[in-house]
Amino acid sequence: MDIRLTLHPKTRKMLTARCHNAYALGEVRLGKRIEAILNLAEERSVEEISEHLAVCEQSVRNYAKAFMLNGSDSLAYRKSTGRPAKLTKTQKKELVRLVTDGPEAAGYDCGCWTTGLIQDLILRHFDVEYSAYYVAELLKNLGFSYQKAHFTSDHLDDVAPEQEAWKRRKWPEIRQLAKEKKAWIVFVDEVSFAQWGSLSYTWAPRGQQPTVKTSGKRKAYKVLGAIEYFSGRFFYHGQIGKFNSESYQAFLKAILRKAKGQHVILVQDGASYHTCPATKVFIEQHAAQLTVYDLPKYSPMFNPIEYLWRNIKKQATHLRYFPTFDALIKKVEDKLRYFARRPQLIWDVMGQYRKKEGCALA
Repeated sequence: MDIRLTLHPKTRKMLTARCHNAYALGEVRLGKRIEAILNLAEERSVEEISEHLAVCEQSVRNYAKAFMLNGSDSLAYRKSTGRPAKLTKTQKKELVRLVTDGPEAAGYDCGCWTTGLIQDLILRHFDVEYSAYYVAELLKNLGFSYQKAHFTSDHLDDVAPEQEAWKRRKWPEIRQLAKEKKAWIVFVDEVSFAQWGSLSYTWAPRGQQPTVKTSGKRKAYKVLGAIEYFSGRFFYHGQIGKFNSESYQAFLKAILRKAKGQHVILVQDGASYHTCPATKVFIEQHAAQLTVYDLPKYSPMFNPIEYLWRNIKKQATHLRYFPTFDALIKKVEDKLRYFARRPQLIWDVMGQYRKKEGCALA
C-alpha cells in the first residue's frame, strides 16, 4: 500500500535545504531518508522511491512512519560509538572494478562519477559510509584522479587491425624508404582557430569559476600545417576560406620547392580533399619526388602534428578574448612563427610521439 504525505511549503523548503546539505556533507543515509520523504510528498510510489534510492521498500515506509510520528526529529542518525567500518582489501579491489566499469554498469542513470555518487556506491555495495573528503582521498590512494574524458570512435574495433598494421608494418616501411631515398618524412594536417576562443582548465580562487569574454562570432582562421620528422621543420599556411584540393595542392607544391629536389614521404589522414581525384592526379604527376602514405582511419594519435596543434591552441586561444577576427589572426600567426623558429620544440613533440607510439629513434 502506497503512502501519501502532504507537506507545508515551509516544511518542504526546510527539508529540501537539509537534503542538499546532507549530501554536500557526505551524509548519504540522511540525504536518502529526507529525499524519500520529499518523494512521497510528490506522490511517488514506495516501489519507485525504493528503486530510485536503492533502499528496500520497508525502509521507505519506516522513514515515513517515523516522520509522521516525530517530524524533523526523526531525520537523524546516531553516531556509532565503535570504530567506523572500513573497506577491506578485497572490497577495495571490488570498488576499483566498479569505478573503472563506470556509473551505468553500476546501475546509475548517468555517465560521470562524482564523489557523492561513489559515496553512494560504497554505501550500496559495502554498507560503509565515508565522508566526501575521505572518498576523494581513498580514490587517489586507489590510483584514480579527477580528469577530463576524451572521445574515442565507436569504430575502433573495426580499425584495430589496420592500426596494428601501421605500427608494425607501415611505419617501419616508411622509415626504411626514408633511409634508402634520404627523404623527408612529412606529417600534414589542418586545424581551425575559432574567434570565440577556447576553454581550458586553469587555477582560480575556490568558488570563483573563471570567466572569459567571447564575441560569439562563429568565424575561424584555418591553417594547413606540416612537420618534418627528422629535422623538426614546421611549414604552415593560414587561410580564411574552406580547405579544398586546390589549396592543399598549393601547400604541397610549396613543401616540394623547399625540399629542393629531395624526396618527400607525405603522411596524411583521409580528409576528402586529400584523397579526391584531383589530388590523386597531382600526386601521380609528382611521383618522382613525392610518396604518399594514408594513416589508418580514426587514428589522430599517429600524427604527431596533432600534439603541436594542442600546444599552439593552448598558447594562442585558450582562455583568450578576440574582439575582432584580425586580433585572432595576429595572435595565431605570432604563435605559428614562434614554433616555426624553434625546431627543438617541434622535435620535442616528435619525441613525445615516439615515446607514446613506440617509434624508435633513427
